Amino acid sequence: MNAPVDIDPSSPAYSLPLDQFDVSDPKLYQDDAWRPYFERLRREDPIHYVPDSLFGPYWAVSRYKDIMHCEVHHQVFSNEIGGIQIEDQPADMQRPSFIRMDPPKHDEQRKVASPIVAPANLANMEPVIRERTRLVLDALPRNQTFDWVQEVSIKLTTMMLATLFDFPFEERGKLTYWSDVAICNVNAPESPVHSEAERFAELKTMAEYIGRLFNQRRGQPPKFDLLSMLAHGAATRDMPLKEFMGNLALLIVGGNDTTRNSMSGGLLALNQFPDEYSKLQANPGLIDGMVSEIIRWQTPVIHMRRTTSRDTELDGRRIKAGDKVVMWYISGNRDPEAIDDPDSFIIDRPRSRQHLSFGFGIHRCVGNRLAELQLKILWQELLPRFPRIEVVGDAERVYSNFIRGIRSMPVRIPG
Repeated sequence: MNAPVDIDPSSPAYSLPLDQFDVSDPKLYQDDAWRPYFERLRREDPIHYVPDSLFGPYWAVSRYKDIMHCEVHHQVFSNEIGGIQIEDQPADMQRPSFIRMDPPKHDEQRKVASPIVAPANLANMEPVIRERTRLVLDALPRNQTFDWVQEVSIKLTTMMLATLFDFPFEERGKLTYWSDVAICNVNAPESPVHSEAERFAELKTMAEYIGRLFNQRRGQPPKFDLLSMLAHGAATRDMPLKEFMGNLALLIVGGNDTTRNSMSGGLLALNQFPDEYSKLQANPGLIDGMVSEIIRWQTPVIHMRRTTSRDTELDGRRIKAGDKVVMWYISGNRDPEAIDDPDSFIIDRPRSRQHLSFGFGIHRCVGNRLAELQLKILWQELLPRFPRIEVVGDAERVYSNFIRGIRSMPVRIPG
């Protein structure tokens, strides 16, 4: 099993000159070796310029306060100019979505989807989420090794996606597949597609399939599912194909990856910090706060990218208009200037929601409360059934600098 995390003084991060640092390398995250690089950047060069990388030149922003500055100054640090990932979409395959827009269009489209996660609707969905969670947990084997990601995290999030879209339940596996297609690094051997052209073709197939459902909903009275909302929303009912593709991919990934990887990362963290696991067993009332700590600890979205709309300054560094600025959430969530003892997993941490995993400002994750609800219900239902679940081997991580994903994780339920 992966050992508890310490900053390794023998890491190459402490011998490499800073001008050779490039934290965009997906291997750093697949190997879970990123911590010392960011520890040094936060201390020595928190606004770090990388002149050459696989993804072109960029600024690496590693401290909590500087990330927050970029988030709240969205007029300067734009989503629309270059998108949200360090990797650029090919010009002829760009797929706009409301997270890749600035106001006012961003606000108009986001408003269409946001009622699905309003408090009243979350209350309506809670019994369905709880019933499905019970069914998944009750089917788990005892005294044998199984993959937590496949048997729990993927099953639960896939069912939730089908509910959000009112998607044919027997076809729900398509949604998980399309989420993986949309977000994968095409250079990873295990990826479902291996070129941007393949990715675009698969997402076009997605848009054609879901487009048929979309057109059906447009001809029906409005209902409370994402497709119906998009079909009847003034800002979204007549989207061009590529924008339709982009918004579908955004909503599918947003409803899947944060929750899926936090479901896996939370169990891994409790195994790495067994005293916290014992604390949870003794007091299940700590679940609410623990959920936020899980999301901080996992940081499912490693970075978000902005592009400067004009010349600006960040912590004394001059940044030119059109520069790529990458906010490394994974580093901001480990910044000791903002979060006490950030490298420890503490389930009763004060102000546990003070993390960057959902972003901040106008682009804050629209489904954050739903993700928290799913994780809360999982642990509320899990603890009475299985006082402890053992991680019995290393977690296999995704090759990506954008999603901190866990592909598989062997576990065992004693007794």
